[in-house]
Amino acid sequence: MNEITSRFLPTEDAQRRELHNEVHARPSARVRLPALIVYVAVLNEGVSREQELAHLQLLPGHADLTLDRMQGNFLRLRCDHYTVKWERHTEFTRYSIVQTLPAHAGWGETLPELAAHVAPGTDWVRGLPGQTMAAIHMGMLQVDIDQGDLIPTAQTWLGEGAVLASRMGNTTEGMPHSCILTNFRIGADGFERMLVLAPEGTSEARAGRISQRVLEVETYRLMALRGLPVTKNLSAMLSAAESQLADLTGSLERKGQTDQALLDSLVALAASIERATAEHGFRFSATRAYDTLVSQRLVELRERPISGTQTLGEFMQRRLSPAMATVQATEMRLASLAERVSRTSALLRTRVDIATEAQNQMLLEKLTKGQALQLRLQSTVEGLSIAAISYYVVSLVFYSAKALNKLGLPFSPEVIAGLSIPFVLLGTWKTVQKIHARIHRD
Repeated sequence: MNEITSRFLPTEDAQRRELHNEVHARPSARVRLPALIVYVAVLNEGVSREQELAHLQLLPGHADLTLDRMQGNFLRLRCDHYTVKWERHTEFTRYSIVQTLPAHAGWGETLPELAAHVAPGTDWVRGLPGQTMAAIHMGMLQVDIDQGDLIPTAQTWLGEGAVLASRMGNTTEGMPHSCILTNFRIGADGFERMLVLAPEGTSEARAGRISQRVLEVETYRLMALRGLPVTKNLSAMLSAAESQLADLTGSLERKGQTDQALLDSLVALAASIERATAEHGFRFSATRAYDTLVSQRLVELRERPISGTQTLGEFMQRRLSPAMATVQATEMRLASLAERVSRTSALLRTRVDIATEAQNQMLLEKLTKGQALQLRLQSTVEGLSIAAISYYVVSLVFYSAKALNKLGLPFSPEVIAGLSIPFVLLGTWKTVQKIHARIHRD
């Protein structure tokens, strides 16, 4: 990338433009009413960009599409009479096919009938790489939203099921600018159906923003609920782990097991909890993030109720909030269990440390007694050594004096030997002390 500089500014940070342009990374579509949107969100785990590129290249006129154009995670491709929007996210990829309907399109046809003729065709949609997470047919019509028969007529478009409806947004006159109707049911074709009604004169930009917000609400709702099966699967394991921890804590209190057995059980329990945290920590975090996005998008819709129906926000929050509370409670339960295991382990370590200190104290006392005995033995050995060495030295003196006496010197060998004893003892003692001092110093 070429370095962008300005003579009015210091040298730019390498990421400044990329970070600045992030706000424009996923622009809303411009939808000309009446229109039909075929929307599919697929999980992209194990699906590469190359696979998605190969599928997009099947669109008419886009066989030369390159991977470089897909690096920004957003792409809008224009085809004959329709557009295809591709968006890649961390866990899923969204495809939106927007096709303008004839100006006379109205209540006479149903969503499945219209969607059956949407380009680029059902085969292309069915071949999208990934696993379907959300699939929606959204009709957007120009209708007088103040007429009183919206619900019964919309029922023919949406199919069976109670219709949820609300007026959305505020115009400069303080009036809602559109209506959204759905039943949040999956039809026989695998698609949900939604109907957006807006008066004539609704701008393409506003229609695009409405469609994006409504589709994102449903997508993020489903992604948030992916944490619920994880919670149900963890429930049995957490109950068993809590029961096991209670038993281990009781054994620690009663000293019913050896420290090594308790430690082995606690380590195994802690490992299973840490494994569960590592496996599902991301899902819990993602669930919180998706739930926050759902709440934000519902606020942006600025819903107003239609008499006799629930709004999307009321229906969704009444169903979604308990699920999110369950996921949050399970996450807190897992964290609390890990903390309790840590505290129990600390108690066991304290008990082991105290026992170890007592053993060290006993060992130290034995070593002290042993050192005293060793000193006594050393003193005894030193005394015997001095006596033995002195005896041999005095014997040498005696035999030397005896020899001299034989040569004619007038003195008694016994007297000479007796007089030498104190001097020999003193000299021998000093010599032994010097040897011991040198040994200790070395």
